[in-house]
Amino acid sequence: MSTNGGVVLALEDVRTSYGSIEALKGISLEVREGEIVTLLGSNGAGKSTTLRSINGLVRPRSGRIVFRGKEITNAPAHEIVRDGIAQSPEGRKLFPRMTVLENLEMGAFQRSDRGGMAEDMERVFTLFPRLAERKNQKAGTLSGGEQQMCAIGRALMARPKLLMLDEPSMGLAPIFVERIFETIVEVNQQGTPILLVEQNALMALDVANRGYVLETGKIALADDAARLRENEDVRKAYLGET
Repeated sequence: MSTNGGVVLALEDVRTSYGSIEALKGISLEVREGEIVTLLGSNGAGKSTTLRSINGLVRPRSGRIVFRGKEITNAPAHEIVRDGIAQSPEGRKLFPRMTVLENLEMGAFQRSDRGGMAEDMERVFTLFPRLAERKNQKAGTLSGGEQQMCAIGRALMARPKLLMLDEPSMGLAPIFVERIFETIVEVNQQGTPILLVEQNALMALDVANRGYVLETGKIALADDAARLRENEDVRKAYLGET
């Protein structure tokens, strides 16, 4: 994984509020070509708000968000998807009454290149053979791990230039967690930069190149993933060591 590529995504002093509550208090971070970057922090630290600010679901009050040289700070969400940012959301948010296949197709709803879509569907089924076996099954009847695979697959169907993952291991059995993380690495090695929000800090720092630690809407630490793993404060706060 090369980490010396150009900047794919840059947040510059982004402040985002919900009403009178400031959730992000001047966040600056970047994701470069070829990287997996992880955002760590406890509940309420601002991780999901950071993703929502990037994907256009909430508008920052100030600051700039630049994606591949284009400012997207105030762009509508559908335009941001079209520009190449796709997200697998926290809680998966599948369409439960639709089949696996239909859910995956929803990820490509802004595309018209049939050939490319068929290719990407093949890629998703290669990454997640279990989804191929279950493609005609309703998404609501899948196990948690299978639903997570489907959510990531759906995001990949947009052929993203940046993939954002929000808590992909949440509530999953350990065997699925391992499979999901192997896939994250595989997708990255195929050329997609990834911004990963993850409660399981140990797994996240294992696969990431760099990480940012958020505390109450501010970045408390930013470093290479290997160094963050060795950092005593990080070990105590997020890796469960005393």
